[in-house]
Amino acid sequence: MRLRHFHELRPCCPVCRRDRAEIQPLSLASVIRVEGEVVVEGVLLCPSAACQREYPVLDGIPIIVANLRELLAENIFQVMMRDDLPEALESILGDCSGPASLFDAVRHQLSCYARDHYGLHDPQEPDSEPRPGAAVRVLSRGLDLAATWPDGPVVDLGCSVGGTTFALAERTGRLTLGVDLNLAMLRVASSALRRGVVQYPRKRVGVVYDKRSFPVAFPAAESVDFWACDVAALPFEDGRFAAATMLNLIDCVRAPRDVLVEAARVLAPGAAAVVTSPYDWSAAATPIGTWLGGHSQRGPTHGASADVLRALLTPSGHPAAVPGLCLESEVDEVPWHVRLHDRSTVGYAVHLVAARKVVPG
Repeated sequence: MRLRHFHELRPCCPVCRRDRAEIQPLSLASVIRVEGEVVVEGVLLCPSAACQREYPVLDGIPIIVANLRELLAENIFQVMMRDDLPEALESILGDCSGPASLFDAVRHQLSCYARDHYGLHDPQEPDSEPRPGAAVRVLSRGLDLAATWPDGPVVDLGCSVGGTTFALAERTGRLTLGVDLNLAMLRVASSALRRGVVQYPRKRVGVVYDKRSFPVAFPAAESVDFWACDVAALPFEDGRFAAATMLNLIDCVRAPRDVLVEAARVLAPGAAAVVTSPYDWSAAATPIGTWLGGHSQRGPTHGASADVLRALLTPSGHPAAVPGLCLESEVDEVPWHVRLHDRSTVGYAVHLVAARKVVPG
């Protein structure tokens, strides 16, 4: 956790922000290990006498969520997962765990996302003409649509392994925060930031992975930090950010509209929001009742997810329109290809939207 980000963004206790009128910024109660201006291990404390909740900093990542016990209990494997094992031993663990294991699920996720975000920097990538991954290319196109934003920090909501966060910082020149709840992916991002090294398992086929490790450098890395936060309950005051990006996020959360509402809350007047989604709905990630379209084709939008998002971002265009967030421009289909393994790539046509935070009247 960079001290600059902590002091300038002034995170608050998410429980107090939800339940209490009086909200105070968290304090840095304990610094266990520090590297320069980065707190690698420590404890944040809510100063409210009625609360006194603690939030840990692990591997340079502050975990600031209201349901901390549940999050860590459900994801303790990701917290404790080692990244220092040689490839041969990881291979044995993978063979023994099998393809349906949590171990393989985490490795597969890291393989897909890390290759997409950082493949350009990998000297062993087979592409004859390396270029930025799909995530970074789509981000750039979205920022072109948004065009302008006011002064202030920017946030990459659902930042995954962090490649888009570095690109966002370079493009905007602002203090930039990457936010996600996937601790394994945040550790990849934190390693790229603190050590200048990307390390991840790259899937060949089945449970066969090659351990990839290579140096990276980003022009605006000093402006970047990565935090574990709930995108539907961010620990920040209203109007804190000048821009927010949400790339392929809203079909991966429990309540997509709540995430849009929360993003609007933390955006300043005139701030930009870039949203993309392939609307790849899954009941495992998002209960069907909160999907934006994808069902009820008998209704006015005939189940079209893009139409529902447009309506939510149009004032008075929908009974549940997101307060303060207004659609400005869009591209209906933008290609986004994700590598699954050596012989498989999935192709998406994502809907790209640029919106603006407006103040009524």
